[in-house]
Amino acid sequence: MDEQPVRELLNKVMGSHPQVAEAIAYLASLDAGFPGGAEDAHRERWDHELIVSLIPKGAGVLDLGCGSGSLLERLTRDKGCHGQGVERDQAKVLRAVKRAVPVIQHDFDTGLGDFPDASYDYVVLETTLQTVSRPETVLQEMLRVGRVGIVSFPNYGHWWVRTQLLIQGRMPVTPRFPHTWFGSPDIHVFTIRDFEDWCAANGVVVRQRFAYAEGAYHEMLPADNVLAEEALFVIGRDDQNPLLAKEGAGGGPVGPSG
Repeated sequence: MDEQPVRELLNKVMGSHPQVAEAIAYLASLDAGFPGGAEDAHRERWDHELIVSLIPKGAGVLDLGCGSGSLLERLTRDKGCHGQGVERDQAKVLRAVKRAVPVIQHDFDTGLGDFPDASYDYVVLETTLQTVSRPETVLQEMLRVGRVGIVSFPNYGHWWVRTQLLIQGRMPVTPRFPHTWFGSPDIHVFTIRDFEDWCAANGVVVRQRFAYAEGAYHEMLPADNVLAEEALFVIGRDDQNPLLAKEGAGGGPVGPSG
């Protein structure tokens, strides 16, 4: 038992006693140092590699909040995808244009009325959902416009966030959440469990789930609502047939995770 990895142990405990598992994570945090390091804040986006592996060659991709266009640039170059970026920030739009990435400046909080239903194979929302004013509208619109949605976000259920709130009584500041409460772009904070609840309540099918923790990603486990720093979900509607990813993660289709 002493040699059993903490993640495996918490995963087993979480299945039958989730409150106990969360308490274990909290007690372990008391002796833990501040997660991450100075170099961690400058790492490459972990989800780029995963998103590229999930999207098949030649797919049509709409990237909401595309930033400087690095993901679309890679999808176009490596997978032959037909991409379109949407970005609110003018400076980032200009950087995307310099990369020769097709991009329009638009506040998608107001919807995607210029895009027809099911006009893209995939719609990507990478670490953007928590920053928009109307997250439910954005999610509904991305699933109207795209056949498959890919959403990544920081997990505010992570044990370090819980610990800082409990012990210090302050909003957390960590390598994953580096901003103070008054300067943070994150205006709708939520956890993995919150997102899963929203999907279940709105008829959204979760096809795959991944968690990022300790410098690597893996298929999501029950304990990851406590242990995951960030998450990525592949989602769709019951009435939409997801594309089969010819070169998806693990070589399989975009389908429900085990």
